[in-house]
Amino acid sequence: MLTEKQYRSAVAYTLDALRNAGILLTEEEKKKIEVADFGLGKLEEIGLQIITYVNTDRCCAKEMVLRPDQVCPEHRHVSGVENGVPFEGKEETFRVRRGTCYLYVDGARNCGQIALPDTKVTVFHEIVLHEGEQYTMRPNTRHWFRAGGEGAIVSEFSTKSRDESDVFEDERIKRIPEEIICL
Repeated sequence: MLTEKQYRSAVAYTLDALRNAGILLTEEEKKKIEVADFGLGKLEEIGLQIITYVNTDRCCAKEMVLRPDQVCPEHRHVSGVENGVPFEGKEETFRVRRGTCYLYVDGARNCGQIALPDTKVTVFHEIVLHEGEQYTMRPNTRHWFRAGGEGAIVSEFSTKSRDESDVFEDERIKRIPEEIICL
């Protein structure tokens, strides 16, 4: 479980990274930074810091901030039913604002030896995204990603985000924390 000290440190890192990239947040947005450790207790290695600007029935926009070499574990956005209404899995576009993002998706393995995270991964088709580059993933695409050695800021533009319905390869992962720490 994430401690308050870890949470505050991650928020401070996120605010500094965004400010250094020229991305400004309102005071209200600063209070809504999500720190996801995925229940593994290894935040600096496996985790993600997120600010969600908008998440409606039709669209979602987020900034994802990763520390150097931090990994977001393998998952996919599946279709399902919400309140009796079927929905399609999330389609998302990643656009790198700062740093480098190593994205791994379904497809033929095209990368050499890579340092694997301490979590289950099954896809190794590597897409290297540098500042200003982007990549779109269709619903149900298995993917995981890692920041380069300088960290990364990745903008996500997608259809509605339903994080609670994400399917992770590693059964230990808890996407939605049992306790939420707020500033």
